[in-house]
Amino acid sequence: MSRARVVDNPAGSQAVAPEFVVAPEMLDAVSPSSDRGGMVLGSGPNDEPMSVSLLRPAPTRVVLVGGLYLARQVALRAMATGAWVVVATGRPGAWRALSHAAGEQPDGRPAPLVQIRRLDPVELPRASEDAPLLVVHDGGAAPQELFGPRSPWQTTLYVLPYLHPQVAPTAEQADLGLLQRLPGLQAQLAGRIWRLPPPPVNQLATLADDQVVALAPNLWLPVRLVTTPAEREILGPVRRGD
Repeated sequence: MSRARVVDNPAGSQAVAPEFVVAPEMLDAVSPSSDRGGMVLGSGPNDEPMSVSLLRPAPTRVVLVGGLYLARQVALRAMATGAWVVVATGRPGAWRALSHAAGEQPDGRPAPLVQIRRLDPVELPRASEDAPLLVVHDGGAAPQELFGPRSPWQTTLYVLPYLHPQVAPTAEQADLGLLQRLPGLQAQLAGRIWRLPPPPVNQLATLADDQVVALAPNLWLPVRLVTTPAEREILGPVRRGD
């Protein structure tokens, strides 16, 4: 898949997502895409579903600038497409909702779909087409490269509370950026990192709380976040920030 097609509309896709086992509550919470490795992020200008190809047959980096709500929604929906999720974070309590959403195994132990770990290097599960891996790196605005994607079907998602100049190299290498509203100076920094002309830079500073822009080389796509009733029970209402 070319970098210009990281985000697209899955309506015409005939692919089938990998099989996986998940608690019924999880299926009630999300509406996964029919696109293999795809995840419905929200709706487009005409209320059509917009899908992010988050899990791909190539090592993938995603930079998310916004907050916990969007990051947890992305992880929750990745789980619904069959992904294993490893969260490396200094605030594990903020991510326990994902473990609860994954449910329990027949023996009562937590389902292994989600692992919440500290910000230390660890051996990661092996990613494959049937068991893709999303590594969420929640390590502040200037994260260290602890869990960079190194194999096909592994995606590392960097959760940034705001855009910091030191994160420019990571952002420039990212296959996809997901940006919520940015203050003026940060919007200008985003413009320099992603080489955006003035109109998109201005738009970044005026996005509504339920809007996110997906961007990559040759891609600029505003998306309105859509949350199901069950997701609201897990994550609360759509919001920007933590």
